[in-house]
Amino acid sequence: MSEFSNVSVVKKANVYFDGNVSSRTVIFADGSKKTLGFMLPGEYTFNTADKELMEITAGELDVLLPGNDQWQAVKGGESFDVPANAAFTVKIHKPTDYICSFLK
Repeated sequence: MSEFSNVSVVKKANVYFDGNVSSRTVIFADGSKKTLGFMLPGEYTFNTADKELMEITAGELDVLLPGNDQWQAVKGGESFDVPANAAFTVKIHKPTDYICSFLK
């Protein structure tokens, strides 16, 4: 899917890590939310409240998920799941576009 229809977009950007990570929140008619984001090369740790599906649309990164001691390589066209109430770390190797779906 290359676009979302019938959504609302929050105007204010979500900006993290001195501007190296940014996203916009998209709200669907059913109330579900996604963020469309972009990450520049670097290492970043995120904390979750909800379970998340991270879809990487372009770029290359390694992710260290909770409970793992091995980094997992992820590239454009791939995804990974993050449990609720957890922290995960990404090492961004190339500028990376992503979609984060918040799952209830």
